[in-house]
Amino acid sequence: MKILVIGPSWVGDMMMSQSLYRTLKANHPDAVIDVMAPAWCRPLLSRMPEVNQALAMPLGHGALALGERRRLGKSLRQHGYDRAYVLPGSFKSALVPFFADIPQRTGWRGEMRYGLLNDLRVLDKAAFPLMVERYVALAFEKGQIHSASDLPQPLLWPQLQVTPQEKQQTAALFGLDTERPVIGFCPGAEFGPAKRWPHYHYAALAQQLINDGYQILLFGSAKDRETGEEIVATLEASDRRWCRNLAGETELEQAVILLAQCGAVVSNDSGLMHIAAALNRPLVALYGPSSPDFTPPLSKQAQVIRLISGYHKVRKGDAAQGYHQSLIDIQPARVLETLRPLLAAGQEHSA
Repeated sequence: MKILVIGPSWVGDMMMSQSLYRTLKANHPDAVIDVMAPAWCRPLLSRMPEVNQALAMPLGHGALALGERRRLGKSLRQHGYDRAYVLPGSFKSALVPFFADIPQRTGWRGEMRYGLLNDLRVLDKAAFPLMVERYVALAFEKGQIHSASDLPQPLLWPQLQVTPQEKQQTAALFGLDTERPVIGFCPGAEFGPAKRWPHYHYAALAQQLINDGYQILLFGSAKDRETGEEIVATLEASDRRWCRNLAGETELEQAVILLAQCGAVVSNDSGLMHIAAALNRPLVALYGPSSPDFTPPLSKQAQVIRLISGYHKVRKGDAAQGYHQSLIDIQPARVLETLRPLLAAGQEHSA
């Protein structure tokens, strides 16, 4: 069976989609799965053994480009796909499999997609509260799965693969100290400061961990560079050499490999958090306005800290620098208290 998946466009969603690929391979061991997604997803898809190849989606997020999608779909006909799974809910995301004449085209109803999808499912959000459950449910025939309780347990959570050689080479490339154990911080958030744990809390936690003999790596995009600099600047001057700001310095693939080397990770709700979970790193995930009830970190080694309930759609909080009070209220001592048992368990496991 040849399968084409139209993948999501966000890091966290892409990570959770691996549970669908793993489930499809469990149900159909001989299936060949290709995933069409933005080109930046390739470093993630290449580390998913279930994925045969990543096909670049050349069209930007939001672009209809009907003619280009028709051309792209027709170019895929030669692959002879038997099935397509469309994960985004948009009308345009269903066009390529339709133009590719793929016999069975599966997805949740979403925007008006009648005809484009001929295996259309109607989503009961209460029956499938987690995004990962909604992805996995598509791996089964229509009518077979009525709620999350019908899915095979345990769910096959995302698992990225990184080799020891890659870790060694990438650590050398960035000139990382090999004597101190590494803890990763992911202080950025895609949609504004309301989802960020304050930089001064990160700095206080970093200072304590440096005092305990660790070194800190700060991960993120170029947009997070300034936040990283604020964290470093808040440390005692003599200890700043043990906190490396890699935000904006790494390609996504390098960030994945370096996260795999971390003894633990502390992160806001972000795409990097989901990558750390898929690498099975001990993880403390800090939530504020966004809710872990829909997209939690999928790892038995993850601990979530959140002080409020519900979902609050805000991008900027009322506090200084746009932080949300619920994240300000998570004190560094609480995070350290949660982190230490994870570090101890990780050290026992590696020993």
